[in-house]
Amino acid sequence: MIYNEEKQTLRIVYVSGMVYDYKNVPWEVYQAMKTSGSKGTFLNKHIKGNFEFEKVND
Repeated sequence: MIYNEEKQTLRIVYVSGMVYDYKNVPWEVYQAMKTSGSKGTFLNKHIKGNFEFEKVND
């Protein structure tokens, strides 16, 4: 999980190796995810479906 504060982009690398950038994610949301007990649950509840994303070819 990498956050670009300038672009407000959250990069997620899934267990499968797929990489996605979620756009316009506020710093506060990133901080909440960092401190959450379950990153996967937080991602599913608060990130997926709420922010535009794009698959990254790394």
